[in-house]
Amino acid sequence: MSLFIASLNSGSNGNCYYVGNSTEAVLIDAGISCRETEKRMTRIGLSMDNVKAIFVSHEHSDHINGIPVLQRKYQLPVYITSGTHLYSRMLLNDQLIQSFTAYQPVQIGSLSITAFPKFHDASEPHSFTVSSNGVKIGVITDIGSACEHVVRNFAECHAAFLEANYDEQMLMGGRYPYHLKRRISGGRGHLSNSQALELFKKHKPAYMSHLLLAHLSKDNNSPELVKGLFDEYAGETEIVVASRYNESAVYHITAEPNRQKRKAVQFTTIQPVQYSLF
Repeated sequence: MSLFIASLNSGSNGNCYYVGNSTEAVLIDAGISCRETEKRMTRIGLSMDNVKAIFVSHEHSDHINGIPVLQRKYQLPVYITSGTHLYSRMLLNDQLIQSFTAYQPVQIGSLSITAFPKFHDASEPHSFTVSSNGVKIGVITDIGSACEHVVRNFAECHAAFLEANYDEQMLMGGRYPYHLKRRISGGRGHLSNSQALELFKKHKPAYMSHLLLAHLSKDNNSPELVKGLFDEYAGETEIVVASRYNESAVYHITAEPNRQKRKAVQFTTIQPVQYSLF
């Protein structure tokens, strides 16, 4: 069995990640508009008909802006903690709100979604793994440090979306005010390129086929820079930089030992001056 993954957008202007099989899928966050979500999914052969739920990592606007309209239009359950819901101020249909607890899996058809806590400057921040039939995908962004929860879950993933938000020299030499630089790099902000690379080098499982570098800063990072850093240590893992302007290809993730790193482009299912932390 296998899972299909795609980044619909990744950055301070919106974050949305798709994980699913041929008949059912979930969105992890939905920070771009409903219309843009639909357009991007259509362009890469994905269907909203397969999306069965939205899981919310935390309340920052670039992760939730599209959720209310998506919920109303598609009558989707939204899995969110009570603290995140309170601070998000989203107007949602109460009957379609579901809670989750760290390390208690939620079953959506044959998909098992497990939340785990992380360090970030939000009320009740979580990241997620999505598993099905022996394949595990991690969606691990907006993390201030690679804590034990991040390490433990990353080390089990066949593929992952992993934050590589900023280059330390670009951040410290850039135009952001000092308090914002400290906030970003202070342990509850975001993961730097070097921190993400250290996690990858030390804890990447031998069977990880794809790593999608996510949530890159527009001002404090470079896609070419970070890809070059990771490519040196990638081995058989395909390194992809998730764009803040466009959707990615659809990637087909399997648990086969001799996996084939292939893109499922146009996979058709069965039935982008404000300062910002993020």
